Amino acid sequence: MRHFDATARKRPVNLTLNEDLVARARQLTTNLSGVVESLLADYVEKSVEARRQREHAVRETITAWNAHGEKHGSIADEYSPL
Repeated sequence: MRHFDATARKRPVNLTLNEDLVARARQLTTNLSGVVESLLADYVEKSVEARRQREHAVRETITAWNAHGEKHGSIADEYSPL
């Protein structure tokens, strides 16, 4: 699943990159922008998926904690002076 509009117009951006790394990359490809865009798309994809997994884990934990509380009561109830 793409998490960006692949048909959006392209625009120039300024990046500060290691000069030697750029020179070596240019020896390996004639389309450095395409390579960087592909790597950036992969990064976005993985980051969005990791965030989704963390949010899912939090929701599952909350659900489990609430179920435990409904079944056994609050742990704090044992220690509350009220």
